[in-house]
Amino acid sequence: MRWVLYPIAGLVALAILGMATLAAMSILAWPNLPSLESLTDYRPRIPLRVYTSDGHLLGEFGEERRTVVRIADVPPTLKQAILAAEDERFYEHPGIDVLGIARAALSNIASGGRGQGASTITMQVARNFFLSREKTYNRKLYEILLALKIERSLSKDQILELYINQIYLGQRAYGFSAAARAYFNKPLAEITLPEAAMLAGLPKAPSAYNPIVNPSRAALRQQYVLRRMVEAGFIDEATYHDASEAATVRAKAIEPLRRSSVSHGDYVAEMARQIAVEQFGEEAYQLGIRIVTTVTQADQDAAYAALRRGVLDYDRRHGYRGPETFVDLPAGIDEERYDEALADTTDYDDLLAALVLDASAKSVKVYRHGTTLEITDDGLRFVTPMLSDKAPQARRIRRGAIVRIRDTGEKGWEILQLPEVQSALVSMDPHTGAIRALVGGFDFNRNKFNHVTQAIRQPGSSFKPFIYSASLERGYGPGSLVEDEPLYFPAGVTGSQAWEPKNYDGKYDGLMTLRDALARSKNLVSIRVLQSITPQYAQDYVSRFGFDPARHPPYLTMALGAGGVTPWEMASAYGVFANGGYRVEPYIVKEIYDGTGKLVAKMDPPVAGESAPRVIDPRNAWLMDSMMQDVVRRGTATRARALGRNDLAGKTGTTNDYLDGWFCGYNPDLVAIAWMGFSQPKNMGRGETGGSSALPIWVNYMKTALANSPEKTRERPPGLVSVPTGDGLREDFVYEENKPATPPVLPDLPASLFSDHGPATEAPEEALPQVPAAPPRATQPPAPVVDRVPTPVQR
Repeated sequence: MRWVLYPIAGLVALAILGMATLAAMSILAWPNLPSLESLTDYRPRIPLRVYTSDGHLLGEFGEERRTVVRIADVPPTLKQAILAAEDERFYEHPGIDVLGIARAALSNIASGGRGQGASTITMQVARNFFLSREKTYNRKLYEILLALKIERSLSKDQILELYINQIYLGQRAYGFSAAARAYFNKPLAEITLPEAAMLAGLPKAPSAYNPIVNPSRAALRQQYVLRRMVEAGFIDEATYHDASEAATVRAKAIEPLRRSSVSHGDYVAEMARQIAVEQFGEEAYQLGIRIVTTVTQADQDAAYAALRRGVLDYDRRHGYRGPETFVDLPAGIDEERYDEALADTTDYDDLLAALVLDASAKSVKVYRHGTTLEITDDGLRFVTPMLSDKAPQARRIRRGAIVRIRDTGEKGWEILQLPEVQSALVSMDPHTGAIRALVGGFDFNRNKFNHVTQAIRQPGSSFKPFIYSASLERGYGPGSLVEDEPLYFPAGVTGSQAWEPKNYDGKYDGLMTLRDALARSKNLVSIRVLQSITPQYAQDYVSRFGFDPARHPPYLTMALGAGGVTPWEMASAYGVFANGGYRVEPYIVKEIYDGTGKLVAKMDPPVAGESAPRVIDPRNAWLMDSMMQDVVRRGTATRARALGRNDLAGKTGTTNDYLDGWFCGYNPDLVAIAWMGFSQPKNMGRGETGGSSALPIWVNYMKTALANSPEKTRERPPGLVSVPTGDGLREDFVYEENKPATPPVLPDLPASLFSDHGPATEAPEEALPQVPAAPPRATQPPAPVVDRVPTPVQR
């Protein structure tokens, strides 16, 4: 009998010795436990966030995406899902779950390892705040002791609140509120039971159960959490079955949800980020700073959609270039190999990467993340030439090709390509300078260069209104007659080559009014007008609109827009015409709040008609507006008539060799500038004028932006008198003090300047133009343009 008792006594003695040793270690370790100040005075790292003026998130910056939420605001279903998945007896145990530890110990002994733990929520809080994740018995002891200490200092709800806000859940999301945004694009209060179960399944292994990266494993974990909720008594069987069915649908919908959550204001958010870092340094990324911009969600979304539609329409006009790349796909391989083939190809919003499994002239079968699609009919219209057996092998769509697909909705899927051309769109309130929308390129994640603020390009004919505005100050009126006839500038005067400027259409119409010349964008009339008022005067005059004189040399080529501008500058300059003659500076940040919600900076901009400086005569602004309305009514911008409004004005612009296409237009309440071209300038293709490339983008944006804005008629200012035009067809207006006896005609210039019969030798040197080289093009993008910093609030 004693031979049986001796081993039992030995085990009891060992147990007592172990417990004594553990107690001694605990007594020695307790005084060395860290202070709980980081818990009792919880100050998490909260990222910099950028919002629209109407409260929608545009972007956030920081290593940790986090939104702190109070326990009272956490949905009950989420709390129940967390408890079921992580710690069912959380509200009952003192910080450690003895039964859970015993169960985990037996499991580990049986498996010969340390693979299973029994961490309570309190122990996880201790580990997340104070300890590493290494699996050692020493670290586990400290974790248990810290859990007991935390339970003595904080209530259960306080501990659960810390857990819900601190835990990492993948996608750079810390805390369940940030995770709800990251995975479902909705606030925590709006998540459903299946969504709560999916989120509650993440803490165990965020990367393994990430519903974006591993949707199938995430769905399995989600089902496990739902079953645990039934076992814990949180939900009944009927609720479980309903949630289980909805969960299956949700798992399939994860990817479209992810795409819908992508911000369309990346360029705006980046500009705001630069301002925040300039003001607060690198700490801006963790102080919880909130920046409110001037853009509105509706305008920003409309601008983004209009620009992408315009760029894709351009791309369709110029044909399919072929698949992006090819991978080797032997017969008989599985989906895992397909996924590997797509792993290095990034999606760009709705232009999704897909792998071609089979292709014929009438059908293309593609694979994408567990789904096989067959694309036929209209979905192949764009790529039809590259489905032919006669297509070049390097460009033909065949098995192993990686292509771009897009869901068009009712018409199904189509094959497209990533455009190479770029575009930009910016809109502004001309009364205050507040930016309403800004898109600096086709896709920020592909090209972060902001073409609105950084791209210095030639404006072409969209610069002509500033030359005509200058002419009104030198005695001209819209009805003044100027010759539209050929000009010739000999070599030796203009540089190494002779210069013989031409109209876009190659036609010349003789004497015509300035109004008609602007509407029809006549180059030769613009050059003659600039020659008359002198390039030096025009260079000084255009600086009133905010243009840098150094980028607009005083040569006759200025009349054709050979200088350098950005769309940002053009928005400001056209704003002068839109608001009646006042200069307002564009700005994009409205307010800045610190981490406590306190307002620390606010923009107080000069307002047109109140505090903004007047830079041109109100009569000048009215006349130029009237002339540019004719550009829309009967000139190069008649496409804008599709909007059905009578208060639109603007000017198209096209540069030599179709390098740049512009449309700069406005109504009294909104200025919008659209541009299209390549980042490294090259020919966009014959016929790609501002009217065909940029104007459709402008029209599609304004269709939304002005939808609820009534037409406005601008009142004619005093000091204008009606005079007959030289063509005798109608009357026009001119400054009262400049009223001529007969309509003014351009003064006589040296005959050689109007001759197409060879060079002149007798004209005075100062009367001859110099043609500058094209503005230099940087091989690297210039330093980012940072918007003005709002004025700090006076304390």
